[in-house]
Amino acid sequence: MDNSKTTVLFSAIVAAPFGAVGIRTEAGAVRELVYLPPRFDEKAPSDKAAEKAVRQLGRYFAEPDFRFDLPLVPAGTAFQRKVWDVIAAIPRGDVLTYGEVAKIIQSAPRAVGQACGANWFPLVIPCHRVTAAGGLGGFSHHDDETGFHVGVKRWLLAHEGVEGY
Repeated sequence: MDNSKTTVLFSAIVAAPFGAVGIRTEAGAVRELVYLPPRFDEKAPSDKAAEKAVRQLGRYFAEPDFRFDLPLVPAGTAFQRKVWDVIAAIPRGDVLTYGEVAKIIQSAPRAVGQACGANWFPLVIPCHRVTAAGGLGGFSHHDDETGFHVGVKRWLLAHEGVEGY
């Protein structure tokens, strides 16, 4: 498969234990992080924001306690940002359910799930730390429990010391 057209969309692509992460930058900040399957080759950073993101992603993959400090392009609705603020406060090694996040912000679990799936900055805003009440739940608007994205969520939780998923 020719990934050259897709690769052009990214300012960098970094290898990850589960595949790769595509990095899009804009005006000196990170615009988006995208989980990519293993068929994508690495791509050298095209600017300083992408270089910083590549370095920080590498540090996170080596050490799950690493805290990101990336410039991010403002994104999301007011509601999504409210959800993302709660998610960003979940410590490494912990999880909250969609219902628990919903209770904190006085909303509904489904709305929280939609905001999680709309997250432009996975890993920086660790939406993988939000699970369903009865199990893993979906991930990045994908809910096939055997698919690539759910596999990424499982890997991330295991990397951070969360067991049972």
